Amino acid sequence: MKLLPVISLLALTSATSALDNGLMRTPPMGWMSWERFRCNIDCENDPKNCISENLFRDMADRLAEDGWKEMGYDHVMIDDCWSSMLRDKDGRLQPDPQRFPGGIAKLARYLHDRGLKLGIYGDLGTHTCGGYPGTTLDKIDTDAQTFASWGVDFLKLDGCYSNEEEQQKGYPLMSKALNATGRPIGYSCSWPAYRGGLPPSVNYTLLGEICNLWRNYDDIQDSWDSVQDITDWFFDNQEILQPEAAPGRWNDPDMLIIGNFGLSVDQSRSQMALWAIMAAPLIMSNNLRTLSSEARAILQNGAAIAINQDPMGVQGRRLLQERSQIEVYWRPLSQSASALVFLSRRQDMPYRYHTSLAKLNYTAGSYEAYDVFTGKTLSGLSAATEFTVSINPSGVVMWYVYPKMHYKHQQDDAVIPPFHH
Repeated sequence: MKLLPVISLLALTSATSALDNGLMRTPPMGWMSWERFRCNIDCENDPKNCISENLFRDMADRLAEDGWKEMGYDHVMIDDCWSSMLRDKDGRLQPDPQRFPGGIAKLARYLHDRGLKLGIYGDLGTHTCGGYPGTTLDKIDTDAQTFASWGVDFLKLDGCYSNEEEQQKGYPLMSKALNATGRPIGYSCSWPAYRGGLPPSVNYTLLGEICNLWRNYDDIQDSWDSVQDITDWFFDNQEILQPEAAPGRWNDPDMLIIGNFGLSVDQSRSQMALWAIMAAPLIMSNNLRTLSSEARAILQNGAAIAINQDPMGVQGRRLLQERSQIEVYWRPLSQSASALVFLSRRQDMPYRYHTSLAKLNYTAGSYEAYDVFTGKTLSGLSAATEFTVSINPSGVVMWYVYPKMHYKHQQDDAVIPPFHH
């Protein structure tokens, strides 16, 4: 049963060619240092929170021991400020000897022993954004070989201190260089974020052939304003961006900031829901050692993760922006299922929003809806059934919707949601 005539159309338009390293057929998941820990290198006065091998080992322990890895969060990603200010005598990047005394290869082994993957950061320019040695065009092969020799599994390549011409040459060259190492290394390109994120300055066809994911827009900050700004930009430009995502090639709206300081519980659910609709990488930047149980419950929500990781890999869309400041988002999923998010941009009180599946373009039929954040199932929905959802200010209601299948000689049966055990 087709939910919408556009499903097949969306799936077709997403049949784009992707970087053929076989990686990231679903959006990558894990933890990254930048938003929460930035470029804190003061290990003398702040040893628990500075950019050092201890921080990354701590986060690896938390991913391995606190149920994160089983949910799919399997990358630990080093961001800027890890390296020495000088390359070694052979011209290779090297970690800061005080903060990474064991070296990166040893840290990679520590992660691999726990079933995790290591990500690292570079910059296609004279310097990284934090002022550390960059990867100029003449160093691309060297740095790719160095990363591979250390056992690195993922590279985020930033674009500070480089010009348009260098980016045009460098991003494709690094893709070739990583593939030439023979080691599977996921590749995140910040290129579009430095070119305004949209055509004609950005060639998404090319990006999809050379990168597994790409940062399109501004860095996320620890605030609801930042989450809203990023959400608005991605969905205001959905006609361009939505068809570009597919297995192995993803738009990246930046890190999950759930569990930090800037989001309420409702706003945290909103970020999780919207990132799931966007088929976005689920890369947390928070302190996993001190995370609240509420933040953990949102980030480890099996239904939200299953929606995000849907194997069809079709990015969702914004369907409606109502005058009441309620917005509706939708994503087609495998097995004729779909996800709906009702988001409130209001700032007054919970809002009772009335609609039906038919009004959201669903075809006639019988449906069930699983509420992702309450765990309740709504049965016996026809497309025409009017229903009401109560949405908290800056909060969401998120549904996993699936058709109830009819069989002649047995009772009605439903598709079992993939997150039901």
